[in-house]
Amino acid sequence: MVAVRRRWIGLIVLTLPTLLISIDMTVLHLAVPHLGADLDPTANQLLWILDIYGFMIAGFLVSMGVLGDRIGRRRVLLAGAAAFGVASLLAAYSTTAEMLIVSRALLGVAGATLMPSTMSLIRNMFTDDAERTKALAVWMGGFMVGSAIGPLVGGLLLEFFWWGSVFLLGVPVMAILLLAGPVLLPEYRDPEAGRLDLLSAVLSLGTVLSLIYGIKRIATHGTDAPVAVTVVAGLALGVVFVHRQRQLADPMIDLRLFRYRDFSVSLASLMVGLIAMGGVMLFVNQYLQLVRGLSPLEAGLWMLPQTASVLLSTQFAPKVVGRFRPAVVLAGSMGVVAAGVLLISTGSLAWVITGLAVMGLGFGPWILLAMDRIISTAPPERAGAASAISETGQEFGLAAGLALLGSLGTAIYRSDVSDSLPTGVPPAAESAARESLAGAVETAQRLPGPAGPELLDAARDAFTTGLQVTALISAVIVAAGAIVIGLLTRHEQASVREETDSTPETSDALT
Repeated sequence: MVAVRRRWIGLIVLTLPTLLISIDMTVLHLAVPHLGADLDPTANQLLWILDIYGFMIAGFLVSMGVLGDRIGRRRVLLAGAAAFGVASLLAAYSTTAEMLIVSRALLGVAGATLMPSTMSLIRNMFTDDAERTKALAVWMGGFMVGSAIGPLVGGLLLEFFWWGSVFLLGVPVMAILLLAGPVLLPEYRDPEAGRLDLLSAVLSLGTVLSLIYGIKRIATHGTDAPVAVTVVAGLALGVVFVHRQRQLADPMIDLRLFRYRDFSVSLASLMVGLIAMGGVMLFVNQYLQLVRGLSPLEAGLWMLPQTASVLLSTQFAPKVVGRFRPAVVLAGSMGVVAAGVLLISTGSLAWVITGLAVMGLGFGPWILLAMDRIISTAPPERAGAASAISETGQEFGLAAGLALLGSLGTAIYRSDVSDSLPTGVPPAAESAARESLAGAVETAQRLPGPAGPELLDAARDAFTTGLQVTALISAVIVAAGAIVIGLLTRHEQASVREETDSTPETSDALT
């Protein structure tokens, strides 16, 4: 029983960094006005401050996952935790925009060590199917709750402290991980691992960074020559990377993983979901603050129903996953998420909040089963690489959603607002209003007479239309994905799992 208790306490320690990373992905957006006033970044610098963290995480996930398999997952996790804590301090006390960009880049590299290391360690710590499903539910709950409470935590910090306080959250969390990790977490590495192929690492980094950057640039600049060059370069590097993996005796990524239906279908379901979610959540966050006029703290409070539904869904997810066929769980959960997104498409505040809560109920079983299938399909010595592939696929899905659906919603907004601008608005104000809703809000405050309120109403109506269309298309994407995934898994049977605690000896025997 002591060993069992130690594993579960170790799981709590592993959940802390994932909770922090998910908060860190959302909290900075709230701090932009404050750091903008303090550091005075240019528009280009501000984009790099926001994006470099995600770029570095996506670019280094695969390399760090493979490195953990080779030199030790706990070692890589603890090294990354130390680096994350130091980079958090540098970011919090940055005195220039350039310093903050570098600090955010270091945070991204350090963050890339945490996600695949935590997932692969769970694969080693919980060898019994039922225990591993419960453990993944706890881990996933930490990540999803972090995403949900990020705006609330950020709003509270910015209400009472300076913008750098949002980064200081990482220091005590990483200190706990560094102190408890060596005691509670086992070390694991592939005993037959070959040397790390540096050229493969460079090709992987170049592929992911080029494609993610190109896709994200579509969302802000549309399709232009730099986008085409970047995407083509990324695809070319990817082809070279795949060819090299096929030639190496000890490849960086075992491409045979994609031959397993469980692995490929589960990864595809995650990517489809995040493509839809990326575009919707981008507009929902702006809708709450810029259309409804809520403060960051008020917007965070309105997100609490979603937080509660996520917590509830992660509690019942293990029972659902263990008792129903994969087709029922995956397709059914995706159907619930699609229904939630459809409610958001109404554009009413009450239905948007209800839709977010419904989405949270569907997320739990869907993501839990997909992640469980991904890491259980891979052999233990490749769990780090499999986890990294999963996380990278999710980054691609999120970036694609932001780019494709974000571009569509933005185009709808610009078309609608151009047709409904009040007469007498200066050309500079028209240009700012067409560029973004934030520009329209700022411009409307400076216009004299009734032109300001009329411009603001027109911009908010146009943005709401963009939200509605984007959410409707996202609902269709998820619903279509549910049908396809359901058909692909319709013949698979449920693996009924006992809801009993397993002793260490029992777990080892079942492996």
